[in-house]
Amino acid sequence: MKKIISFDLDGTLVDGRYGNVVWNHGIPEEYAKKYSISFDDAKELIINKYRAVGDANLLWYDIEYWLKKFQLTITAQTLLDRFESYIRLCSHVPSVLEKLRGKYILVVASNAARLFVEKELASTGIAHHFTHIISATTDYLMVKKEERFYKKLCQELNILPHEIVHVGDHPDFDYETPMSLGIESYCVSSDGRLHENMIHNLKELLDRL
Repeated sequence: MKKIISFDLDGTLVDGRYGNVVWNHGIPEEYAKKYSISFDDAKELIINKYRAVGDANLLWYDIEYWLKKFQLTITAQTLLDRFESYIRLCSHVPSVLEKLRGKYILVVASNAARLFVEKELASTGIAHHFTHIISATTDYLMVKKEERFYKKLCQELNILPHEIVHVGDHPDFDYETPMSLGIESYCVSSDGRLHENMIHNLKELLDRL
């Protein structure tokens, strides 16, 4: 019997456009203003810097690191607040969480820095559904691609891998890695690919469970 459902945040519970606009519009916009170059040139330069680090590296998720690296004076909180209107829940999230909360313990396990996690949960008003809210990169200093993240998560929740379900939108971090440990996992995808554990939205998760 599964006891716990763990959810990724961006692209699973909250639309990924918010993170995208902060990282790929807000920071380039500030860079372009500071160094008097075009937005397009600033965006290309900055995205190339991100890619050189890669999403398996903790620095990828550290907005304070990037603001300091680019010598931008704007605060991370100001940037997050500026684009708050982009924070939107994914399809069916409120109704699905309401149905699941009475049957399972619900957790958030995100790669996003805690600054982002708290902002998004506060804005959407869904934090009360979760008993644990974990930022892998801030709280554990890990990226979810590592098996040891899921081992630590199970240890903290005092459960075995077969007692938890994990749901997320990253094929490796949210599906392949937890599955390798025996965690029942589902990958949320809208690109039409077929997979036995692929779902198009959280409403489909109810049928799988």
